[in-house]
Amino acid sequence: MSRRLLFTLCALCACAGAAPPPAQVAVSKPDALTTAQHGVVVSDMDTTQQPCTDFYAYANGAWRAANPIPASMQRWSRRWQAGESNKERLRDILDEIAKRTDWPKGSIEQLVGDYYAACMDEARIEQLGIAPLLPLLGQVDGIQSPADLQRVLRLLQAIAIPVPFALGARPDQHQPTRTIVDVAAGGLGMPDRDYYLKTEARFVEARAQYIAHLGRMFALAGARDSTERVFAFEKRLAEASLDNVALRDPKKLDHLMSFSELQQLAPHFDWSSYYVDAHLPRGPLNVEEPKFLQAMDRELAETALADWRSYLRWQLLASAAPSLSKPFVEESFAFNQKYLGGVSEMKPRWKRCVESTDQLLGEALGRKYVERYFPPAAKARVQEQVRNEVAAMRDLIEGLAWMGPETKKKALEKLNTFNTKVGYPDRWKDYSHVEIRRDVYWVDVAAARQFNVDDERATAGKLTDRGRWDMTPPTSNAYYNPLLNEIVFPAGILQPPAFDLDATDAVNYGAIGVVIGHEISHGFDDQGAQYDAEGRLQNWWTPEDLAAFEARGQCVVRQFEGYFIEPGLHHNGKLVLGESIGDLAGARVAYVAFQKALHLHPEGIRDGLTPNRQFFVAWGQFRGDAIRLETQRLMVQGDPHPIGKFRVIGPLSNLAEFQEAFGCKAGTAMVRPADVRCEVW
Repeated sequence: MSRRLLFTLCALCACAGAAPPPAQVAVSKPDALTTAQHGVVVSDMDTTQQPCTDFYAYANGAWRAANPIPASMQRWSRRWQAGESNKERLRDILDEIAKRTDWPKGSIEQLVGDYYAACMDEARIEQLGIAPLLPLLGQVDGIQSPADLQRVLRLLQAIAIPVPFALGARPDQHQPTRTIVDVAAGGLGMPDRDYYLKTEARFVEARAQYIAHLGRMFALAGARDSTERVFAFEKRLAEASLDNVALRDPKKLDHLMSFSELQQLAPHFDWSSYYVDAHLPRGPLNVEEPKFLQAMDRELAETALADWRSYLRWQLLASAAPSLSKPFVEESFAFNQKYLGGVSEMKPRWKRCVESTDQLLGEALGRKYVERYFPPAAKARVQEQVRNEVAAMRDLIEGLAWMGPETKKKALEKLNTFNTKVGYPDRWKDYSHVEIRRDVYWVDVAAARQFNVDDERATAGKLTDRGRWDMTPPTSNAYYNPLLNEIVFPAGILQPPAFDLDATDAVNYGAIGVVIGHEISHGFDDQGAQYDAEGRLQNWWTPEDLAAFEARGQCVVRQFEGYFIEPGLHHNGKLVLGESIGDLAGARVAYVAFQKALHLHPEGIRDGLTPNRQFFVAWGQFRGDAIRLETQRLMVQGDPHPIGKFRVIGPLSNLAEFQEAFGCKAGTAMVRPADVRCEVW
């Protein structure tokens, strides 16, 4: 799978068959998500804090103090609590379905019910131990020739193990109406290249922990592979990989070529057999990191087969471990969650099984979810709010003093072609041919992975299907896709505290409204601004306007470079630039739209807060995550999103509207001086 960070999430999915509208909402037991909030939650506020000094503490500090991060979570807020409660809803659905064993074969009930039941059958999983993985491990052990190696690489890639590259399909950046093969770098066991190469103490420690983790995993599998050789192999791949900032630049990932040019780039890889097995057309394709493919080719030519066997054995174990018996699950957790993320406890079995079902059979499970929890009235209300915010963005573009009329015309063309998806796909994915059974969980995981890999590959060489989704309906998140110029809001995020049919406009515009504005503005952040109205990677700016835009972006870079999570460790402004532009513009867009809504539907003072103050508090409460320090370190290194605290105070400290709402005076922390105040859109 691509390491590109253009999308909020890249999932393997496809759609087939007509989707009926959601059925009548079922009556269900009350839970944390069905309690209407109406206004902001005043009891969550810490009114001993001054809003003009630390709005993060003021808006949500009391809630964080009373609700420490659970041992199984990396971060916590009402938003994250709602996401976890959402999984309880999914568990209710799956528990009901899994009780029956007579569902018609291939029905969504049979698929998700048997998958979940197999995952929950802990006794059977423990009894089998590593046995389900032995056939694939045997394939790796049997590598005795270059041809054997090529065959095993194809086998592992077919079940979504990107060794050592990832191959998928996506719209062509120059002709987005067609979908082409896309080849990206992969094959690393640590979060990114810097963990292999940087000399700071935290990276040195991580490398030692990783090598020890490799040794423990090999011991569990009864293997005697050299951890040092596996690490050295991955380090060479890391040296040929782009860093996280470079991965945000679409031009650095744009290398359109023919099949014959791909063969010339990496001649030791058997692309012909790969394409035949994967049923791929030999048309135009994109190679994101040619230098990486050349490094892979050198490994094929120069590295001993024994080292390849060790590397592939490790990658297979690492990928399958969460689906095997307890010792493998616990060892995977100990490094990836406990050490890297600071989490001290695993999530309960049922929750991990719900997450796995959603990840691999998400539209089957999602179809049942939206029938119960996303009524047509909610979809209509969100669609209306999106239209209002697109109109607000239009007003902001038209009113820009720094942008000339020629560029404004192009920007408005792009805005007017935005496609909005809300709730769930119009056509559902067809999983009916996936072989899912109740007796071997890893076999189900591999079958579902292979279906999704094959399903994505099948789109290559065809006209782009604009009905596809990159998130499942129950997902509590949203995204913008620049190649399709679309903004997407799954049903899973359109729940309290983000969105509530019974909430005031102040709350809905302050919470989901800023998210909507954020996704709209991604079309005009430092990445999205490089794509035109048709989704082509093509400049549409005059030189003068582009220079002005980039200068405004540099203001945001400098602002976030000044945000430290601990002494000596601050945000990388270039890494978080797109998301920070999204937050800044999103708050402004949502506020402008809220003012129009307020004019049509006036709201009064509630709990001592004016509507405008409620709007900003709603954003602070929605976005005000508490995050473990270990997770913050991970985020600063590789996440294009800033940590929650700075997503709250960062954009708002630039907004005159916030300062006016709370009467903040110049010189207070939440009022950035005029000479360093950032305004992009």
